[in-house]
Amino acid sequence: MFGLDPQVLLIVLLVAVAAAGLSYGALYSRFENEKKAQVRLKRVRAAETDQNAVRVARDRVNEASRRRKTIENSLKDLEDKQKENQKTSKSPPLKVLLVQAGLSITPRQFYLMSAALGLLLGFVTFAAGMPLLVVAGVTFAAGFGVPRWIVGYIRSKRFKAFLNEFPNALDVMVRSIKSGLPLNDAIRLIAAEGQEPVKSEFRRIVEAQQLGLSVPDAVARLYNSVPLPEASFFAIVIAIQAQAGGNLSEALGNLSKVLRDRRKMKAKVQALSMEAKASAAIIGALPFIVAILVYLTSPDYMIVLFTDPRGQFIIGVSAVWMTIGVLVMRNMINFEV
Repeated sequence: MFGLDPQVLLIVLLVAVAAAGLSYGALYSRFENEKKAQVRLKRVRAAETDQNAVRVARDRVNEASRRRKTIENSLKDLEDKQKENQKTSKSPPLKVLLVQAGLSITPRQFYLMSAALGLLLGFVTFAAGMPLLVVAGVTFAAGFGVPRWIVGYIRSKRFKAFLNEFPNALDVMVRSIKSGLPLNDAIRLIAAEGQEPVKSEFRRIVEAQQLGLSVPDAVARLYNSVPLPEASFFAIVIAIQAQAGGNLSEALGNLSKVLRDRRKMKAKVQALSMEAKASAAIIGALPFIVAILVYLTSPDYMIVLFTDPRGQFIIGVSAVWMTIGVLVMRNMINFEV
């Protein structure tokens, strides 16, 4: 075996290192250019990704802006309609009052029954020997005041029944929509199997749809027969869902929760104000109770107020002040929720 000369090995090693250095020096610029090209390519791809993300975000913002604008326009239109309806709901005509009370009589029948009641009570008062002024007052009150008061009482009682049942109807609609039924079928379900008076009002909505009205327009007419904020909320939810889309079952579920919370708040306010109402009733009835007791014990002492002109003047002034006091106490103890 022949041994290699160390000098030869060193020379070969130096030649290899020199060749590697020359090769790296010759190819360094090419490697750097490829590396820079890859960096630029990554930056271009990242920029394209960022542009796509910016474009998607911009489209999302524009869509949200258009949807918000649509909702604002819908709310503005509904608000204008509600203002027009509120102007008529404060003093509705007799025909509307009868519809809101759920009565199936016509205004002509109402006037005939009012006149008959007024004449009957007037005849009874005249037969009892009352003065003509008292007979005229009883006839007028029985013919014009009492029937309208009865209609107003029936109307307010029907509204309370509607408020008690309306959240339950909304819950049924929410479950129906979640099970796959469309909104029209959910409304028909309440119109067929709901409780009065919600059943009758939803039947009017179905009849309006059969006449060609859209669902939002038919629901908006609910406020005409039930002029309550709850009916207005329901119409707003349906109108916004029809124009802007969204989860209808969730919106109706939230509306049902809001209506139940409003009812609880009204009950709480009524319970807290019962003491004030009782005090107002006692204060308002106290003068009449004292006058009756004094008349029973000393009729000659009290009869002067009715026979003497000065006593009649005192009674008139006292009645005016009593009316003002009762109205002031009424406004103090009535709270709107």
